[in-house]
Amino acid sequence: MAASTKQSVGGAEEAVAEQEPRVLEPGAAPFGNFPHYSRFHPPEQRLRLLPPELLCRLFPQGPETKPILGLDVGCNSGDLSVALYKHFLSLRDGENWADVSRELRLLCCDIDPVLVERAEKECPFPDALTFITLDFMNQRSRKALLSSFLNQFGRSAFDIGFCMSITMWIHLNHGDHGLWEFLAHLSSLCCYLLVEPQPWKCYRAAARRLRKLGLHDFDHFQSLAIRGDMASQIVKILTQDHGMELVCCFGNTSWDRSLLLFRARQTQRLIQFLNH
Repeated sequence: MAASTKQSVGGAEEAVAEQEPRVLEPGAAPFGNFPHYSRFHPPEQRLRLLPPELLCRLFPQGPETKPILGLDVGCNSGDLSVALYKHFLSLRDGENWADVSRELRLLCCDIDPVLVERAEKECPFPDALTFITLDFMNQRSRKALLSSFLNQFGRSAFDIGFCMSITMWIHLNHGDHGLWEFLAHLSSLCCYLLVEPQPWKCYRAAARRLRKLGLHDFDHFQSLAIRGDMASQIVKILTQDHGMELVCCFGNTSWDRSLLLFRARQTQRLIQFLNH
């Protein structure tokens, strides 16, 4: 999944263009913007861990039917975004958003405009999934683009955020404080968060790949104080610093990454089925 750089959204195309000769090599995507991510981490590995009825249980339908709003940060070329949409609405092949009783709208963002363009072209649900190019760590652009989407629905926050294998790229490119800020922004924007942190061994592997290619090491890798059990570290930051509570761990994927569901403490919805 693609993470953020320190450049503005306006400069994202230039940044990606500079990386284009390297992007064909697995180790040459220093922001996580791999061109064919789903080939080596297929969506099915996550979906098998997630209850299809999850969103319906978290957001029971009331007298006023409102769409469930989701934010997918680091959506890459949209394969997982589409898979999550179909999974949570129990859509079969050939069915579309008009065939379901509950509306789900996803705003999916990535720093790489090439990947976003591919996602837009290949998305089978263009009315339900919106793809935008966004450097999430650029406060001005983030606020403008996310607020524009939320305002369409008269909302000030997303119901759920998806942060799938992106925390490492934020951490490596922005350091400890950058990771802390990233999680702070997400927790302030979403009532629930589904996070898939990369373990520390992935950090070492990413740094090793860059060195093998003769590229500069990540600026912050050697100086990171937040390290070790990264799932536990992220749980600690979100629960102790950002007002969230850990609701459930759905287990681990075959590549040893846990799926963690968090809830803002002020969210009062009952989700007893997750605690059985």
